[in-house]
Amino acid sequence: MPQRPAPPAADFPVVPLPGARIACTVRGAGPTALLAHGVTCSRAHDARYGLPGYTPVAAHHRLVAYDARGHGESGGRPEPDAYEWGALAGDMLALADHFSPEAPVAAIGCSMGTATALHAALRAPDRFFALVLTAVPTAWETRAAQAGLYRRMAALAAEDPAGLDALRAAAPVPPIFAGREQGTGDVRASLLPAVLEGAARSDLPAPETLARITVPTLVLAWDTDPGHPVSSAETVARHIPGARLSVARTAPEVEEWGQVAADFLREAGD
Repeated sequence: MPQRPAPPAADFPVVPLPGARIACTVRGAGPTALLAHGVTCSRAHDARYGLPGYTPVAAHHRLVAYDARGHGESGGRPEPDAYEWGALAGDMLALADHFSPEAPVAAIGCSMGTATALHAALRAPDRFFALVLTAVPTAWETRAAQAGLYRRMAALAAEDPAGLDALRAAAPVPPIFAGREQGTGDVRASLLPAVLEGAARSDLPAPETLARITVPTLVLAWDTDPGHPVSSAETVARHIPGARLSVARTAPEVEEWGQVAADFLREAGD
C-alpha cells in the first residue's frame, strides 16, 4: 500500500536547555520520533547532502529533527565535555520530555546520533519504544584511531583552519558514496575544536551493557566506510536482543532507509 505524503513542516521550535537552545523541525502527527544527525552535521546539512530522507516517517509519526548542541542553528559553548556522547544523550532525553512527556518516543540516529540514542536508551529505557540506529561509528577496539583523527582535526580547527580544509579535502570518499558530494559540516568555527574534542573523548557503551535494551531495534549499516565499519553495526545488533541488521551495499539502498525506518516504526508501535 503506498504511503500517504508527509505534511509540510509545521513547526520550528527552539527548545531551551542548560547552556544551549536546541533548534528543531517538527513534521507530522502521532507518536514522537526524534531524528539525530552525525558529528559536525545538522538538519540543513543532511537536507543538502544526506542520502536517506526521513519524511516517510512523518506520515504516521511526529518527526522531530533537531540540530545537536553546537551544530547548525543550535547554540552551545566551547566546552568539550558538552559534546561527549553521554552528554548529548542528556539533551535527547530532555527533548523526549519536552515533546512527549507522557509517552515513550522513538529515536532515529546517524553515527553520533546513533551513539547518542544508545547512551540515552541505557540511561532511561522507559523513554523509548523503538530505535533505528544507522551508520554505527567506530567503537571499542577501532575507536582509538578515529579519536586520534578527531584530535588532529580539533587542533587544526583551533590553529590552522586552512590545514583542516586541506585534510578534509584529501580524505577518501567511501566507495559506496563515490561521486556524491559530502559537504564539510555545519558547526561554527568558534565551537568546532570543542565539538571535535568531545567526539574524540567518546565511545559507544560497552557491548555487554547493550543487552539491557529490550525495545525493537533496527540497525542499518553501509559498506566500505572505515569511519562506520560494518563490524560496529554487527556487534551492536548481536548484543541487543532481537535487533535486526541490514547492510546497504549501494547508495540507492541507503536512499531507501527513510521508508525502511517508517515501516519499522509503524510495526514497532502496533
